[in-house]
Amino acid sequence: MSETRRPGDWPRATDAEFGPPLAGDYRAAPEDFVVEEVLGFAPEGHGEHLWLWIEKRGLTTLDAVRHVARECQVSPRAVGYSGMKDRIAVTRQWLSVQLPGQPAPDDLIERLAACGVRVLEQARHPRKLKRGVHRANRFTLRITGATVNAQLEARWAWLCRHGVPNLFGPQRFGPEGRNLARARAVLDRGWRKRDDKEGMLLSAARSYLFNELLAMRLADGSWQRLLTGDVAILDGSASQFVVEALDAELAERAERLDLHPSGVLWGVGNSMAGGEAVAFEQTLSERHAALCQGLERAGVRMARRALRMRLDQPQLEVTADVARLGFHLPRGGFATAVLRELLDHPTLTSFAQRTTPGREPG
Repeated sequence: MSETRRPGDWPRATDAEFGPPLAGDYRAAPEDFVVEEVLGFAPEGHGEHLWLWIEKRGLTTLDAVRHVARECQVSPRAVGYSGMKDRIAVTRQWLSVQLPGQPAPDDLIERLAACGVRVLEQARHPRKLKRGVHRANRFTLRITGATVNAQLEARWAWLCRHGVPNLFGPQRFGPEGRNLARARAVLDRGWRKRDDKEGMLLSAARSYLFNELLAMRLADGSWQRLLTGDVAILDGSASQFVVEALDAELAERAERLDLHPSGVLWGVGNSMAGGEAVAFEQTLSERHAALCQGLERAGVRMARRALRMRLDQPQLEVTADVARLGFHLPRGGFATAVLRELLDHPTLTSFAQRTTPGREPG
């Protein structure tokens, strides 16, 4: 079968219950999209790495890294970060900079502020901040438009009860899906590091395949329940196990969002899935043989990702035609996956983006 689905055309979980959502807007200004990294631990207060708790707007995380490196007169490789945060947003996250035996420059805070990077706190730590070590991200969002009505509250309650499809957001694929188109071309001729230094194209291809598999599970309703042979992931952790036989206890744990079914992030290796669950992966490999084989030739390792994510500490406040949402998502979860269940907006279901928002979130 050919690869005909346009990125962004994946189904919504809430449509069967409520029908398609009405139009709305969610990022009229950076202050409408606030992201705060939840690290899960604190710097120890000593060591050769200076950790900076920063707030930025109008900058990507890599922009902030370059500013810190320049002002501290170090290589960008000496600056660590855990996740990539949006550009068109107000975001707070930790960065680390290696300064062995050196104090921070006296005017570092002022010089970074002039670049749009506000330092809220600083502390020392023995180790560099590594990618993917934070626990979660806290989102505070403002949405407006016709979608802000009584049905919005019902949709929100449904998502809090059943969870949210853990789709990769449109940022992963680039404006108009161009990252995916580039990934296809690079993988067709054979992936090389020099063509994709940051691994962005490999990530776009794997994310697309994952979303395609999740779309199949959304279509048959099994995205939120365990199947025989599923690889179950414990909520809030990386712990996983194969569901050899489905019983009432496992089904009940999945219903209360303690366990989630998972999907494959394609690459080299043997899938852990079996039974009913592996059939979806086999269909995926048949429908998208070129992408799957290209990723295998590139040598990327197979991994797993939960098909569903739980809204932690959810909050909703509706005033007139404005809704304010607050929630935690696990590391790697996209707030745009939540928003596409609540409102109709071109940047959530297609890739004709009015601006390039950067990455959300790492």
